[in-house]
Amino acid sequence: MSNSKIKRRLKIKRRVAGAIQVSADRPRLVVFRSNSEIYAQIVDVTNKTICASSSLEKDITGSKDTMTVKASIVGKRIAEKAKSMGIEKVVFDRNGFLYHGRIKSLAEGAREGGLVF
Repeated sequence: MSNSKIKRRLKIKRRVAGAIQVSADRPRLVVFRSNSEIYAQIVDVTNKTICASSSLEKDITGSKDTMTVKASIVGKRIAEKAKSMGIEKVVFDRNGFLYHGRIKSLAEGAREGGLVF
């Protein structure tokens, strides 16, 4: 991967991080996308992970779905875990990635699962 791509994403990440307002009742839903997998975790104000989900979970890995469909499943799964822990509202942190494709699919899956952001 080229160094300029990484620098560009980190620049966007810093800009987005300044706009995010995290509080005790609205933790962050952080997304990371690699070339082959997608990860989502809910992080509180003290940067402690509350719950997490990824496309590496056994039932998702075994399926022959596309990456976009897997991202939607991960979004629904993180929403289920958050709702079971009493979290209804979150702040979406796209982590410098463009809101398109797998990131958008994960966000829509989380919204379908019941998270509000």
